[in-house]
Amino acid sequence: MIFRFLATARLVIVGGAMSYRALFNWTTPPMFIGTLLVGPLLQVFFFVFLGRELGVADDRFHLVGNAVLAASASCVYGGTMAIANERRYGTLGAVLLSPRRRVPLWLGRAVPYVLNGLFTSAFVLTAAVLLLGLPVPAGSVPALGLVLLVAAGGCSAFGLALGALGLRFRDVFLVSNVASSGLLLLTGAAVPQETLPQWMRIAGELLPLTHAADAARGLTGGDALEGRLLGAELAVGLGWGLLAVVLLAVFERGSRRRATLDVM
Repeated sequence: MIFRFLATARLVIVGGAMSYRALFNWTTPPMFIGTLLVGPLLQVFFFVFLGRELGVADDRFHLVGNAVLAASASCVYGGTMAIANERRYGTLGAVLLSPRRRVPLWLGRAVPYVLNGLFTSAFVLTAAVLLLGLPVPAGSVPALGLVLLVAAGGCSAFGLALGALGLRFRDVFLVSNVASSGLLLLTGAAVPQETLPQWMRIAGELLPLTHAADAARGLTGGDALEGRLLGAELAVGLGWGLLAVVLLAVFERGSRRRATLDVM
């Protein structure tokens, strides 16, 4: 039992790290800084000053919401690239031929993006505190870190589900671009949900980051962590993770069946 656990942990950690180094397109420092740090930070400034000009919500709404949303830059595209780039670079066949269990195999590919998303959100939130004067109670920091971690995990599961489409469709990055825009519009992280039509609000409830953004705003305002919001965010993330596993299994089985027919 212990040996099996250690083997699974090694597959998740070592396999995920190797996949990250091989397939992640922004591993060079300039690309990492520009894509994952500068871009989300500029987005925060844009929405803060736009909100001030139009009188939409307050600074806390935009600062905290966009800090949570910053995780999507690495989690959505990273989760997609974790699978789609295997196909793009011709290594997908070797992965699918592996006798390893699929859940830890794909889970390991998501872990680096969860850490990336957590780091990006923490960086943007820290910059908001230092540059724009957002007050954050010191006692809320541990709970805030937990919220950001759960948000990054759910967002990575969402990206992994999108990446599963890369086993069937060629241009999966078009789907990622649309999905990223959907997170920006529907989750309430950047646009107040009360200004959206009812069907958009319902759609936002099923997406990651929605409940995390509300929980983070409450924490930075001095409120206690709402277990309901954290639980909802965790449930949404687990739902997307389950969908990713199902899609990967279905598409892999379909690929094997078509390959058998081609050989025959």
